[in-house]
Amino acid sequence: MSDLISYISAADFQQEVLESSLPVAVDFYSEDCPPCAQLAPIYEKLAQKYGSKMKFVKILRQANRELALQLGVKSSPTVLFFQNGKEIGSRFTGYIKKAELRQAVEKILGIDETNRDMTVEECDVLILGGGPAGLTAGIYTGRAKLKTIIVDEGLAGGQAATTYHIANYPGTGEVVRGNELMAKMAEQARSFGVRIEELKEVSEVDLNGPVKRIQTEDVVYYAKSVIIATGAEPRKLPAEGEDLFRGRGVHYCATCDGIMYEGKHVVVVGGGNSAVEEAVYLTRFADKITIIHEFDHFQASKTAQEEAFKNPKIDIIWGAHVKKVLGEGHLQGVVYQDLASGEMHELAADGVFVYIGTQPRTGLFKEQLDLNQYGYIKTDEEMQTAIPGVFAAGDVRVKGVRQVITACGDGCIAALSAEKYLAQ
Repeated sequence: MSDLISYISAADFQQEVLESSLPVAVDFYSEDCPPCAQLAPIYEKLAQKYGSKMKFVKILRQANRELALQLGVKSSPTVLFFQNGKEIGSRFTGYIKKAELRQAVEKILGIDETNRDMTVEECDVLILGGGPAGLTAGIYTGRAKLKTIIVDEGLAGGQAATTYHIANYPGTGEVVRGNELMAKMAEQARSFGVRIEELKEVSEVDLNGPVKRIQTEDVVYYAKSVIIATGAEPRKLPAEGEDLFRGRGVHYCATCDGIMYEGKHVVVVGGGNSAVEEAVYLTRFADKITIIHEFDHFQASKTAQEEAFKNPKIDIIWGAHVKKVLGEGHLQGVVYQDLASGEMHELAADGVFVYIGTQPRTGLFKEQLDLNQYGYIKTDEEMQTAIPGVFAAGDVRVKGVRQVITACGDGCIAALSAEKYLAQ
């Protein structure tokens, strides 16, 4: 535990938060919660930087449920801000990005982010993204004695590090925790001299010319080649009210928030592996799970489908879209549309868990790279993009299969292609 962060209980809330002379950031976290683990070092970094101007506290949600419910907190992690005894600013929940949280803190503190001292770094290969693709690429370019820097907006490991277990990665036995596998990849990359810069916010990118320029909040990188491995993130539910109930009934992580729905009825939206597997997982807590899927069949593996079909707690609504999230203060149900008839139906529910695919993190590159209609980067078989010296690997590129092992394969090819490009 950090000395910069106060760990408190509900009994301390009045004195430590509401009566504080400083603004207070409050993180409601849970144990065995991947997004909470991802947020922890971000929260620590912000506490190091702004701890003299703002108090940072953490409250274990499982042990302080009554306080959490009083504040409308139903998801882990949830970060709230208080000043003069009242909640201020925006709430953040789920997979929280450092940039959005930092900006919220600086807005409360009245800090002008335009006046910053910048440092300069030069390298042979700059890898954007520290997931399986980026780490594998780093292992190969580092071993080739190329000066390599990996820049990640979060912690090294990407989405794979937040996966509770991975059961099909060759050589690891039957099951391996995602964070353990990614930690070993990061350690291996560092062993070859790769520098991993975590919690960096990329704000500007210029990929044209023989030297590429990438700027973060405090560093400008100049690289002879760039490998983009920024991955993808969960797609938000496109339904009215999603933004109002996100973290208060609408969730994107069953492992984190499923325990809040003991004895309740929850809706799972989606029909791929994640949706079906998480629906089965939620039967540990909820009394009833209703899966709403837009097609008349699942895209999940046969094994996952069999588990769902034989579970008496799971019902399925085929051929439907969730159009609206209902509730007053707390989520009370959803409105879904039957795609065949067009009719709208209401379904009472206590929570909604969403698994409708991912969207690529390519916003910074859309003006410079060739993307498909869904925003994924187009490459050839050598992972080369339309710009010489710029490669893409993993979930961020156009491809048919997105798995940890295929991301690693992409990273290997991108690294070898970058090495060949630099040699030429």
